[in-house]
Amino acid sequence: MSTFADFNISNQLHYAIEDLGFSVPTPIQQEAFSVIMSGKDIVGIAQTGTGKTFAYMLPLLQELKFSKQINPRILILVPTRELVLQVVANIEAYSKYMTVRVCGIYGGANINTQRQAVAQGCDILVATPGRLYDLTLDRTVKLRDIKKLVIDEVDVMLDLGFRFQITNIFELMPQRRQNIMFSATMTEEVSTLIEDFFIAPAKISIAVSGTPLENIEQVAYAVQNYYTKVNLLTFLLKDKTIYKKVLIFVSNKRSADRLFEALKGDFGDEAAIIHSNKTQNYRIRSIKQFDEGKNRILVSTDVMSRGLDLEQITHVINFDTPTYPENYMHRIGRTGRAEKKGNSLLLYTEKEEEFKNAIEKLMDYQIPLMEFPREVKISEELAPEERPKNLEHNNPVSAAELEARGDAFHEKAEKNKKVNQGGSYKRVIAKKYKKPITRGDKKLAQKNKKRK
Repeated sequence: MSTFADFNISNQLHYAIEDLGFSVPTPIQQEAFSVIMSGKDIVGIAQTGTGKTFAYMLPLLQELKFSKQINPRILILVPTRELVLQVVANIEAYSKYMTVRVCGIYGGANINTQRQAVAQGCDILVATPGRLYDLTLDRTVKLRDIKKLVIDEVDVMLDLGFRFQITNIFELMPQRRQNIMFSATMTEEVSTLIEDFFIAPAKISIAVSGTPLENIEQVAYAVQNYYTKVNLLTFLLKDKTIYKKVLIFVSNKRSADRLFEALKGDFGDEAAIIHSNKTQNYRIRSIKQFDEGKNRILVSTDVMSRGLDLEQITHVINFDTPTYPENYMHRIGRTGRAEKKGNSLLLYTEKEEEFKNAIEKLMDYQIPLMEFPREVKISEELAPEERPKNLEHNNPVSAAELEARGDAFHEKAEKNKKVNQGGSYKRVIAKKYKKPITRGDKKLAQKNKKRK
């Protein structure tokens, strides 16, 4: 088995790797190193949690020479502001014994502060596509010296609608550059992007999307409704010796807020929440406190399911079953990272069973079903989306109400049968005074009189 000691890298990088406690490279790190060092375009497909960030940064840092120039030479595009902060922090740790300037720019923060930071010069620029595009338009950021382009979690960026910004950013960079792309899934949009902008890329596929990570133990609970899920979750989380650090995924912001309010009564400051409606400072604080262990429980939407490397998450709980089976893989990839053991729980109702079946089909794996604990109360309260509606599908009016209204077509009332005869001019005045003679009519009348 090879180790990082076998890699042809500088002593400064070896010292940083030792400080981080890394010894054996993951498969994606092992395979990507030599390809990136060769200068070829590369597309890496690897399951989330396999160390993709270090896989591309290690060879890039090895090749990066000291320079005082203002414009960046390496550009790293990521989909979310949280990922920008994380990648910047990772690069700073990897380059601890090197002189490397790193800048991070993202939306939701003061653009003038970011302008000033970029203007001071940087070697590596980490950015979200939207904010980077804004700063290239006003010429704060100049991409003419970019030698290496990294697009991380590209499938998420395309899902978020950043294709326009990405393609326009490509046009602003030199054509002679190395393109490095990493993704957990290969979609048609990703393939199109590769065909349009990459030159004969080397492809590395470590894990097929849908392959369950062997070091994650998965179980499922069949649950009657939303508030029974809350009761089950509360029952499980009370065991702090097992559920030491728990990330809970829900399908939308409204559900996240509702669950957070329900958990606060039992767990108080142990619980935190993050979703896109929260302010930037709130989101950063929630992630930091959860990562440092100040909060044991974090409720999140799928904004957290990709890319973020949080330490020592013991359990990922899918409170809502994701409608897209790939999202399940990205969610559970938050635990069991760096070959450590992890745990995943899936809570599903009868309506969500088809989504669970789709997940199992994708993974080609049957998630073990756990017996519902007798101590947990089955709630009769229903969430708003679970309450019965007496409306037909796509019809805002009930069938009973339509029946009471009668037929849609009927005879007009007598008063509506009158024919419109025009205004009083047509009916009265025109008859009395006739149409006035114009000058043309007079001349025509005179001509006719002379002929006679």
